[in-house]
Amino acid sequence: MISVQDVLLRDGRVLRVHDSGGPSDAFTVLWHHGSPQTGAPLDPLLSAAAERGIRLVSYGRPSYGGSSPLRGRDVASAADDVRQIADALRLDTVAVMGASGGGPHALACAALLPDRVTAVACLASLAPFDADGIDWFGGMAAGGESLRAAVHGREARELYEETAEFDPESFNAGDYAALDDTWSSLGDDVGVASKAGTEGLVDDDLAFVVPWGFDVADIAAPVLLAQGGDDRVIPASHAHWLLGRCTDAELWLRPHDGHISILNTSPLAMDWLLAHG
Repeated sequence: MISVQDVLLRDGRVLRVHDSGGPSDAFTVLWHHGSPQTGAPLDPLLSAAAERGIRLVSYGRPSYGGSSPLRGRDVASAADDVRQIADALRLDTVAVMGASGGGPHALACAALLPDRVTAVACLASLAPFDADGIDWFGGMAAGGESLRAAVHGREARELYEETAEFDPESFNAGDYAALDDTWSSLGDDVGVASKAGTEGLVDDDLAFVVPWGFDVADIAAPVLLAQGGDDRVIPASHAHWLLGRCTDAELWLRPHDGHISILNTSPLAMDWLLAHG
């Protein structure tokens, strides 16, 4: 039974938190959702966590899924939000896991909460916008137009969103198969989040294309990077860059996976977190 609560933060905002519950000493994974999603836990994640005796906690970032807005937030701000969630749930330590737009926020927690985060797993995560040595937009479907618009600020990003259309070439056959089967709950959740408005998505993109507020090289906890070699949303060059900058990192590169099908590694990633946490 998933419990849902609004955690009141020091600045008066609330974050909507979802908790699978369990014993007080249960190994806990805190999930960072992609963009756009509500923060509600997805069925395959719940099943994988339950099979392993893991307590799964997730939350909606600001402006997602009932959480208060925080205009102008950077990626680093997720760390203080997570610290307050952990305090509210009386969690001394957590492992963090994030996919796509959730990846940078999971990395922020690992970098800025070394006393709380035991390990981090990122599936198809972006690298920082100022990453040296890579073409940051290279290989992105539609040339990464939404993120390119964000570079020009909020007004440009909001204007782009008014006419934005999904590029079907963003996903490969494996991605579409995953959405039709195991990860259908992801597609449903994206639909719910999208109907609620675009503020969370816009704020995410704006945060990705400015300094993140931390250095991934400062992450002391072990880092797992799972990446599809055929990811057309966040190309593999981002994962390779992170592998070279994180102090203790491991890369699982799956050549035929795309942006959604890489999520099939989630159960194995949880096993990895258990082994390294």
